[in-house]
Amino acid sequence: MEFYFPTEFGEQLAFCSAAFTALAGFIMMFAPGHTFRLLGLQAQEGRPEGYGEGRSMGGFYLGFGLSAIMLAQDWIYMALGASFAMAAFARIISILSDKGSNLVNYLLLVVQVALAALPLLYVFGFTQT
Repeated sequence: MEFYFPTEFGEQLAFCSAAFTALAGFIMMFAPGHTFRLLGLQAQEGRPEGYGEGRSMGGFYLGFGLSAIMLAQDWIYMALGASFAMAAFARIISILSDKGSNLVNYLLLVVQVALAALPLLYVFGFTQT
């Protein structure tokens, strides 16, 4: 089995979004403590469920990103883009209603919008070859 790297520029952008998702998931899965510190979260002392949830979330990101890379189908890229678009929308709601107007939230919003835009621009044909 050969590794498939896209030849079209738009699909390369979608591929990069999936690769970043998989990399973030890998880091979240194997280094939940560092991920929590970066996001300003803290697992309660003596309760491993917090780390379990962080690892589980990382596993989901890793699986979703790797699925998009391995399958390289428009519908998978659309699901990836739509998922990040909804995550960005939820972050906007959090910024507006949870008094979460801080630099980290705005940076993560930009990342989520970019991760949503790259596959969606490809799927809907807005990128040129």
